[in-house]
Amino acid sequence: MISELRVPVIVAPMAGGVSTPELVAAAVQAGGFGFLAAGYLTPEALADQIDRAEEATGAVFGVNLFVPGARSDVDLTGYQQRVRVEGSRYGVEPGKPTWDDDAYPAKVEMVLARRVPVVSFTFGCPDATTVGRLHAAGCEVVVTVTNPAEAQQAARVGADVLCVQGIDAGAHRGVFVDDPTSPEGGPGYGTLAALRLVAAQTDLPLVAAGGLVHGADVAAVLAGGAVAAQLGTAFLGCPEAGTAATHREALRTGTSETTVTRAFSGRPARGLVNRFITEHGPHAPAAYPQLHNLTRPVRVASGKAGDPDAMSLWAGQTYRMAEPAPAAELVRRLDEQARDALSRASARFPVSS
Repeated sequence: MISELRVPVIVAPMAGGVSTPELVAAAVQAGGFGFLAAGYLTPEALADQIDRAEEATGAVFGVNLFVPGARSDVDLTGYQQRVRVEGSRYGVEPGKPTWDDDAYPAKVEMVLARRVPVVSFTFGCPDATTVGRLHAAGCEVVVTVTNPAEAQQAARVGADVLCVQGIDAGAHRGVFVDDPTSPEGGPGYGTLAALRLVAAQTDLPLVAAGGLVHGADVAAVLAGGAVAAQLGTAFLGCPEAGTAATHREALRTGTSETTVTRAFSGRPARGLVNRFITEHGPHAPAAYPQLHNLTRPVRVASGKAGDPDAMSLWAGQTYRMAEPAPAAELVRRLDEQARDALSRASARFPVSS
C-alpha cells in the first residue's frame, strides 16, 4: 500500500492530539496517506479514532504505536523540584514521574482485531512474533529507524517498509535505544544521509522523514531512493490538525530556532527553543516516559494560558518554510511542487544524440 500511493506524501503520526481522523482522511482523499497516532491515547480513544478513519477513508489509513522501552532508574529528585517550581508559575502541581508502556499490548491486540491496513512502530522494534501476527491479519508493517543498524534489526523481524527518520525531524527521535551520553540519543544523521546509508543496507521500500515541508523536499528524497515522503511539521498548520492555538502562533511567528532536547519528556525531541528548554534542558535526565508524565500538567497549563514558554512546541528544522493550508490542498500542492522539481532536475540532464 505505502509503495503504491498516487501521491507519495504521507502525513506523519503526531501524538498528543495533533493527528486526527479528519487530517488523515483529507490526505487520503487527495491521493496521499496518513497515520493516526496511538501514542498517549487510551485504547478506547484509539478505537474511536479507528472507527472514524475507517468511515472517512474506506479503510485506507495507518496507525502508529509506541514500542515501550526499558525502565530507567535514574534519580529524578532534582528534576522534580525544577518542574515543581515551574508548576507554581501556572498554579499547578507536577505530575507523577511514573513509567508506563502506553498500553502497548492492548493497542497491538486492537490493531490486530481491527485489521488496520498499515501499522507502524516508533521508539523501538516490534518482535518477530508481533510482526508475524500482523502479517497474518493482513497488515503491512512499517518500522521507524534512524540508522543502518536499526534498519537491519527491523528487516530481521520482517518489516515490510522502513521509515527512515533524520535528525532534522520535529518531535521525538525514533531511536530504538536512547543513549543518555548523547544529546540526540544516538547517531544524528540528516534525512538524506540516513536514507542513503539505510538504502545501502536493505532492499526494503523506504519512506523518508525529517525536515520535509516542500514538494522539492519530496522530490529530493524520491531521487534519493525513497518510495514516499513522510511529513509532520508541514501539516501542523492545517485546520484539520489538532495543533494547539499557542503552538500554531509560535510556528507562524517563526522567531525561534529549533533544538533537540529531553526537557519535556526525557527522550530526545526537536522543538522550538523556549524558556523551559533553555533553563531545564541541560539538566533533563534520559527517563522516558517519566519526564513526560512529570511535565504534562505544566505543559497543559502553559498552553491554556497562551504562554509558549513551557510548552513542547515540536517542529522540524525547516518549519519556517511550511505553508499552512487545508490538508487536501497541501497534498495537491506538494505533488505539483515535487513534479516541477523533478522536471527541472531532469532538464539538467538532456538526452544526448
